[in-house]
Amino acid sequence: MYRILICDDDKDIVRALRIYLLADNKTYQIVEAYNGKEALEVLRDQPVDLVLMDVMMPELDGIETLYEIRKTSDVPVILLTARSEAEDKRMAFQIGVDDYITKPFNKIEVAARVEYQLRRNSRRDNAQPQQKPGLICIGPIVIDDVEKRVTVDDAPISLTPTEFSILKLLTANAGTVFSLKEIYKRVWNCDPLGAENTVLVHIRHIREKIEIYPAQPRYLISVFGYGYKMEKMD
Repeated sequence: MYRILICDDDKDIVRALRIYLLADNKTYQIVEAYNGKEALEVLRDQPVDLVLMDVMMPELDGIETLYEIRKTSDVPVILLTARSEAEDKRMAFQIGVDDYITKPFNKIEVAARVEYQLRRNSRRDNAQPQQKPGLICIGPIVIDDVEKRVTVDDAPISLTPTEFSILKLLTANAGTVFSLKEIYKRVWNCDPLGAENTVLVHIRHIREKIEIYPAQPRYLISVFGYGYKMEKMD
């Protein structure tokens, strides 16, 4: 039985989403909230397997609520919005949203995306890759330094040796910002001498392979004026 929190200030939308989800899957238990504050109260009071939440809400909007959720929980969150501005999506993915659906939505798409996130989270919980020596993990990204393999959501990713070394450096030091010159020195073991563009090309290629939306990266983040880092996450 999966417990799903649906949060939207429009009660008709909450009711519709409840009907959509329960029509195709009888193993769901639906919990309802009508603003961000109520959603946070639900999450404090009971375990929840997934949050399906609107962006535009009174009291506390979806982006602010997501920010509060990510302080203590990595529960899958799917945001619903009538707006499609890139800035909203960029901010949501930087904070840690798992998926994003624009209204008006298709009931089959909603059900499929919910099922995917629940299945993905279940695989992550059951895998427990940290028990194996030589693994470095950031969210769904797992680096096996012994076998020189990288997977994202259990899917193998093909990296060049240089790309692997850069990703390993940033992931093993998650949260630490590295300049382009420092990355070059650490990976190539020599002075950069104007080779920053070489690092930029490799960073772009890595993002294309590990990020859902490379133009709006969630994991490999640029820090303006300083360099790059891997975001810390469980």
